[in-house]
Amino acid sequence: MQKNWLKKLDIKLVDIPTAFTLLTRFPLSVDHAKAGQRAAKAAWVYPIVGGILGLFAGIIGLALSTIGVQSGMSAAIAIIALMLFTGGLHEDGLSDCVDGLGGGNTIQRRLEIMKDSRIGAFGAAALCTTILARWAGYNAIINVDWLWAFIAVGAASRLPMVLVMYGMPLARNGGLAATVGLVTAPTAIIAIVITLILCVASIGMLALPTIAIAVIAGLPLCYLAWRRIEGYTGDILGGCQQIGEIAALATITIIL
Repeated sequence: MQKNWLKKLDIKLVDIPTAFTLLTRFPLSVDHAKAGQRAAKAAWVYPIVGGILGLFAGIIGLALSTIGVQSGMSAAIAIIALMLFTGGLHEDGLSDCVDGLGGGNTIQRRLEIMKDSRIGAFGAAALCTTILARWAGYNAIINVDWLWAFIAVGAASRLPMVLVMYGMPLARNGGLAATVGLVTAPTAIIAIVITLILCVASIGMLALPTIAIAVIAGLPLCYLAWRRIEGYTGDILGGCQQIGEIAALATITIIL
């Protein structure tokens, strides 16, 4: 009975390591052939990956604070650890998409700029300000010793990525986003449900505005991507995650 239910939803256990290998640097053993085939379908796991990453960052930050490290320094180290866990994937995406969308006279040129590994003034400014905003949010949560909030922030900030992969076309045929592919409606719905469960379990009814604002906050970037490159890339997904994380942190800190 359970297997039939999972078959209808097109959920497989291989989706879990597939999602982790896509979004983190965790050394997991995975069948890369199967992972490639399931890349888009594994997007339902993204909120789970985000929640676990948030948990790790929260444990590190709160553990340091508990032994006497100043909360600001604890927050900074937690963010550094998180970037090590992900390989700076989302931060790199944010800086690249800001550089690309902010420059270039044609769609092709903007995509070329986004693909360039070098960082420009726009990207550097965006990266610095977003890290500063995240640091302020982490610092506030560490000050009130609220570990579960980190789980909610991590989960809520990954949901916009799934929704963009479902609702927007690809801007180009190459790159990581194109390799992963588009997300189907069932996969997006499962991701929404999982995000709700994780966030409600972590922060109660504050989960609803936190998730909503995390998703809404990324809409201007999506609109700009639609206008400037006619779709999304992996860099746009990274930008949406970073914006969603800041929005979730801002929402949670309202009650702190």
